[in-house]
Amino acid sequence: MSKQFDVVVIGGGPGGYIAAIRAAQLGFNTACIDDWKNEKGGPAPGGTCTNVGCIPSKALLQSSEHFEQAGHHFADHGIGLSNLTMDVAKMIGRKDTVVKQNNDGILFLFKKNKVAFFHGRGSFVKGGDAGYEIKVTGAAEESLTAKHVIIATGSNARALPGAPFDEDLILSNDGALRIPSVPKKLGVIGSGVIGLEMGSVWRRLGAEVTVLEALPTFLGAVDETIAKEAQKALKKQGLNIELGVKIGEVKAGKGGVTVAYANAKGEAQTLAVDRLIVSIGRVPNTNGLNADAVGLKLDERGAIAVDDECKTNLPNVWAVGDVVRGPMLAHKAEEEGVAVAERIAGQHGHVNFNTIPWVIYTSPEIAWVGQTEQQLKASGRAYKAGSFPFMANGRARALGDTTGMVKMLADAKTDEILGVHIVGPYASELIAEAVVAMEFKASAEDIARICHAHPSLSEATKEAALAVDKRTLNF
Repeated sequence: MSKQFDVVVIGGGPGGYIAAIRAAQLGFNTACIDDWKNEKGGPAPGGTCTNVGCIPSKALLQSSEHFEQAGHHFADHGIGLSNLTMDVAKMIGRKDTVVKQNNDGILFLFKKNKVAFFHGRGSFVKGGDAGYEIKVTGAAEESLTAKHVIIATGSNARALPGAPFDEDLILSNDGALRIPSVPKKLGVIGSGVIGLEMGSVWRRLGAEVTVLEALPTFLGAVDETIAKEAQKALKKQGLNIELGVKIGEVKAGKGGVTVAYANAKGEAQTLAVDRLIVSIGRVPNTNGLNADAVGLKLDERGAIAVDDECKTNLPNVWAVGDVVRGPMLAHKAEEEGVAVAERIAGQHGHVNFNTIPWVIYTSPEIAWVGQTEQQLKASGRAYKAGSFPFMANGRARALGDTTGMVKMLADAKTDEILGVHIVGPYASELIAEAVVAMEFKASAEDIARICHAHPSLSEATKEAALAVDKRTLNF
């Protein structure tokens, strides 16, 4: 007997579990299907973000940052240490504990909000007047019927042609998070978020890290000024970053991994490493969804085709997150999940792609929202720019971390904030002020006139706003 639901969500990552909770809050009889498993085979909702992405990477970044501070910076504070060691197994164990806490938290939220949870893989069987029949394949097979279906099946790491992931020597984000010991030499292909964050973790712990990037510029999507500052800081820390390379044959064997490549000058090179992280993007995950059974349309990238409201070509079938167009960001998926649940309820769900923040959790952190200076130049829009360095910020000096700056871009006539770009300490937290300001269409003058606590890093944002009008007070 098929179990009847108003809304069935396929996928329990950030987009899926949030969509399910919001739908339940709105009074819908809701179910969520997710097939992630923990090491004991039990449910581990939260998707890539919680299990092998955002959450575990931040746990390792925090541990490695403590190690870096203890080894290189505590002495500046008068703190003496000797015989500093790193227990990698314990660090990985702490990371796993953090992940489990988040898994368990989502299961608790399902119970709290009366969302029925099914552990297994969800796939379409058929559609009809009564709704959509969904099969759950897991420890126990189930049949569900839903009036509305929200697909939130996420994405998978993209592998290099001819070099599949074995998660031992050739690693995706998954394997990069559970390397059992510090490699002497680590290679990273791709200087995106995952590559730089994981490269930073193992560099801090003592690995010699080389990053190979095909593009001729570093972090091409980031404001050029910020990207240059970040590249300079990361190179100073010891990350070897090679741009404009062309990857050739990749071979894995008992001795490690060798990568044949041509450098930016076209010269043949070979990189020999103990392990290789491949971070060249992600692909939408529609595996096992059985989209053909109901005629669900995919686009040219293999993503589920949706309109601006996340509607698919099928009535009452929606899709959110990494499996659709737009940035593959957990918080973007969450916002879409909430918006879709509210649209099902007849409300007006809201997602503004222009104010979605981006963050890279290296040290220094890199965060931005809105347009870059190069985008404004390309579009021909007249703008004003202002920046303020953390070396002139009192709180940054006290922290002992003065790398980077805040940069603000505003319309030349209206002064509306068009973009804010930060490289420096706690950029991931500071960017929220800019997101709020831009969502309410604030001007640079608005931020310049708002009182900021002293001493605080946020004063750098105020000073950058003042700099738009060329009237900084502390630089």
